[in-house]
Amino acid sequence: MEDLPPTNPTPNVADKIEENSQNVKEKPKQTLQKTNQEAREKLELTLPKERGFLGPALFFYQGFWCPSRILHNVVTFQQHFEGRDTDVILATKPKSGTTWLKSLVYSILNRTRFTEMDHPLLTKNPHELAPFLEFNVYSEKNEGLPDLSNISPPRLFSTHLPYGPLPESIQGSKCRIVYMGRNPYDTFVSAWKFVTGHNPELHLEVTIEDFLGHFLRGAEAFGPHWEHVLGYWKESLGRPNKVLFIKYEDMKENGTREMKRLAEFVGCGFSQEEDRDGVIDRILKLCSLSNLKELEVNKTGKYMPSVKNKLFFRKGEVGDWVNHLNPSMVERIDQMMKEKFEGSGLEFKRNSSKLMMLELKDVGHVLTNEMLVICLW
Repeated sequence: MEDLPPTNPTPNVADKIEENSQNVKEKPKQTLQKTNQEAREKLELTLPKERGFLGPALFFYQGFWCPSRILHNVVTFQQHFEGRDTDVILATKPKSGTTWLKSLVYSILNRTRFTEMDHPLLTKNPHELAPFLEFNVYSEKNEGLPDLSNISPPRLFSTHLPYGPLPESIQGSKCRIVYMGRNPYDTFVSAWKFVTGHNPELHLEVTIEDFLGHFLRGAEAFGPHWEHVLGYWKESLGRPNKVLFIKYEDMKENGTREMKRLAEFVGCGFSQEEDRDGVIDRILKLCSLSNLKELEVNKTGKYMPSVKNKLFFRKGEVGDWVNHLNPSMVERIDQMMKEKFEGSGLEFKRNSSKLMMLELKDVGHVLTNEMLVICLW
């Protein structure tokens, strides 16, 4: 695999975008926003519509449910983003380890630039360091199009979009996409906790069973879940040099191995000396949920005016779904997962090995390796 140029990215891509935008002469902000709003409203009239649990409605656009407030951003991103062969794009379905993945990849790419004392993660939320293309970079609140031309490679961006709607400049270039997938049980619970944390009154209007119904039929932001995951999975099989598919559960179980895969894929593998010196372990510790959630920026800061940073940090455990889902709900997810994933070769562990062994010890069971694999599934 051809390596990327020497890692010398801008410490904060979002800051660079803001700096560049100040030098671009465009229409007055008020006029531009009015034009964008009119274009969005015209498009919305042609699209199927669903309720959005975080406030704005969802519109079915190019195979996925897009929040209305970013629909124009998505279209602008598709039309104007110019991908580079050296770009690194982080893709996830919401609540599948996005924040963790951003902190890990950013730290891998910048590991020679910062120490543990001056690392940007100490003062900035990971979403600031790997900005969303559809939320931040191409926000209709910006004055004109962002100037991304003078950001040093490799540029690091992120997206929640499925693979299909990504612009041709990403799909057709040699830029690399890292996708993190997570078992649907924990993904669903994490999504439920996020929306009810953002909107506490939702508990009074919608039960977790109702929310599961929307999840299973795909009527959620960036859903359907199953097609989102499978899209990137199939691309990773067909173009392994283009798309790396990693699993949340594997990263939790063997972080060192998965970190090496990540680093090799983005073109800056760890040297033997770095391995011996514990560089990987230090990055894993820095980016651990327990560390990030205790930083002041993540306890009190806000990613957006209406979204507190602390909402991005909950438990980060594999198998926490057992504390929230009843047998009927688990069975419904089981059936949908079998229907959608069967024949694809894609599987997820729904419990951690540690949790499963504790459960087996409690009930006094002695299992063969084959039986243990079945239980872990």
